[in-house]
Amino acid sequence: MRGHALRPRQRLLLDVALPRLAFPPEAAGDPARAFTPAPRRLWLEVGFGGGEHAAAQAASHPEAGLIACEVFENGICSLLSRLVPEPDDPATAALPANLRLWTEDARQLLRALPDACLDRLFLLFPDPWPKARHARRRFVHPAALEELARVLRPGADWRVASDDPTYQAWVGTVMADQTWFDAPPPAEERPAGWPPTRYEAKALRAGRQPLYWRFTRR
Repeated sequence: MRGHALRPRQRLLLDVALPRLAFPPEAAGDPARAFTPAPRRLWLEVGFGGGEHAAAQAASHPEAGLIACEVFENGICSLLSRLVPEPDDPATAALPANLRLWTEDARQLLRALPDACLDRLFLLFPDPWPKARHARRRFVHPAALEELARVLRPGADWRVASDDPTYQAWVGTVMADQTWFDAPPPAEERPAGWPPTRYEAKALRAGRQPLYWRFTRR
């Protein structure tokens, strides 16, 4: 996890609340056992940012177990602050039973997950990685699609959003030249059932046009 200097409350959340929600690495081979009760569906969010979307999805869909991934401490603290607002005690506050957090590289978790275990995948407003030397770090990349397709069951929903024109063009090019997903054109308005994020609001205020894709695993 990486971030700026932390305030005492943030450190307390990381030290006390985070372990209560952490997805255990030993559960990767059977991820449903990380939840009690076991979820009917399993979802994964890569890079949850400030956590607005992850918290809203977990609250709206108690039947789905959501593994939310983020490596940056400030983002992790933002989500934990939503779940454990002051003056609640991080050691005893009620936490969502259907939410688990993965704070290492999401690619490590993906490689450990079993085939066809995910019903939904979220990749919302990822860093565009414009430089060629960073291109392979993109999840929307020819070298990464096979692994994503492996962990998504047939009919699973993969949601992608971006406000960056370079990344938008990249997504269109990559998804037009693959065989694992149905890839209809993106929407220019956020679809129903898709909670907003602060980053999306910031993009709209700056005059950037987000695009919203919904890919379906064949």
